[in-house]
Amino acid sequence: MTPWTFDDLPDQSGRTAVVTGANSGIGFETARMLAARGAHVVLACRDAGRAGTAADRIRAEQPVGTVRCARLDLADLDSVAEFAETLHADHDRLDLLINNAGVMLTPLRRTRQGFELQFGTNHLGHFALTGRLLPLLLQAGANARVVTVASNAHRAGRIDFADLNWQRRRYRRWAAYGQSKLANLLFTLELQRRLAGAGSPVLATAAHPGWTATDLARHTGGFVTAVSRLIAMRPRDGALPTLRAATDPAVDGGSYWGPGRLFDMVGPPVAARRSPAADNAATAGRLWTESEKLTGVEFPVAE
Repeated sequence: MTPWTFDDLPDQSGRTAVVTGANSGIGFETARMLAARGAHVVLACRDAGRAGTAADRIRAEQPVGTVRCARLDLADLDSVAEFAETLHADHDRLDLLINNAGVMLTPLRRTRQGFELQFGTNHLGHFALTGRLLPLLLQAGANARVVTVASNAHRAGRIDFADLNWQRRRYRRWAAYGQSKLANLLFTLELQRRLAGAGSPVLATAAHPGWTATDLARHTGGFVTAVSRLIAMRPRDGALPTLRAATDPAVDGGSYWGPGRLFDMVGPPVAARRSPAADNAATAGRLWTESEKLTGVEFPVAE
């Protein structure tokens, strides 16, 4: 089978995409390549200065599409609401929402609303953002997609409903990260179920970048960093699973994409494997209910 590359990325002219965490790494490359294919891309980032620098870098390549910046802090649900309100005011539709931003292996910290930082940013922030932007995606209809970037670390994850935000357990940063990434896949599973049940053509998909050298892994330590220099993919290659999940006409709702070589860590994007826990519909439904309670955001698609 011929590997899927940037050359397979369809024309995106006339389409609007939001990419969270687009100032660096995989998010930047995702935004850059979408703009190169003609999309209008909104770089949704916490740091306005870094986002502006990223936008200038993309514009310097003279893409067919356009880019602009908007501030979004996924660790603050008020910021999520403000971003969504502005996007609704400026656009009457949204074709792609790329839930890319994230934090990894941080010390115990909390979001503005008091959630454990990894779960609160990686899952709850994107859950709330998707719910608030879903009306615009529904307006786009056919070919609109929500792509959530997960990780192979989801395999070690467990959703602890008794203590989702690490208020009673001894904090373990790997376990917290795994929980947040498992939540990303369960969110995709339940969102796709609800969209299909409502008869919507909007698709929910997921992707993972395998082992890609980015700033996200800055908390992993010296050994991992050293190994990463030897085998990790460049961000431009690590972004391809996200782009395939977002644009390939053959992709199905609920599907998961990632590198297919060296234990799913490197290589061109293929259909990825997920853990049995990531396919548990009952857990996905329960997590959805808890996420609605925690964020106060309800989706315009019935259960």
